[in-house]
Amino acid sequence: MKRYFPLVFAALVLAGCEVVPPAPTERIEVIERGETQRDAQQEAREAERDATASRVKREVAYPEAEYARLEKHGNAAVSGRLTLSGRAVPNAGVSVAPVTSYSAEAAEKALAGVAVEPADPRAREYTHTTRTDGNGYFRVSNLPAGEFYVSGAGPDPQTGKPRVVIRQISLGNGQHREITLSR
Repeated sequence: MKRYFPLVFAALVLAGCEVVPPAPTERIEVIERGETQRDAQQEAREAERDATASRVKREVAYPEAEYARLEKHGNAAVSGRLTLSGRAVPNAGVSVAPVTSYSAEAAEKALAGVAVEPADPRAREYTHTTRTDGNGYFRVSNLPAGEFYVSGAGPDPQTGKPRVVIRQISLGNGQHREITLSR
């Protein structure tokens, strides 16, 4: 699982998408007498370093002017269901990021299975995230009008391999769109 984490992590970082961390998993750690349990913060730093180490550098710089024209919040919403191999994906991360030159690069690479370095924190301010429920359903509210990448990522129920689904949508002011993210 550790070797797939960077792919899933990067897929959600659609150049401006805030990452939805993986669901907590049960971890059993055996501590030999005389050893001390590792600090959780140290482990988190190591996991982030491992995930970042396998990423490629972004070719598109953060476009300040492009993001300055965008709203961060609004009254639109998107909801739907994430399915992989015909089955619902529970507790999967879903991100909604505005379509920009910056996010387009990351989306293209994510679909090709290439992980890019983490998004600029300024871009993450425009990204909305959630998790699917136990049946794969999600809802993201308070979105402004505009063009968005809606992405979902999780393990394929048949193969266990991480998969990414990205769909581009348009939202009008106050509009609610229902979509299916499937692969």
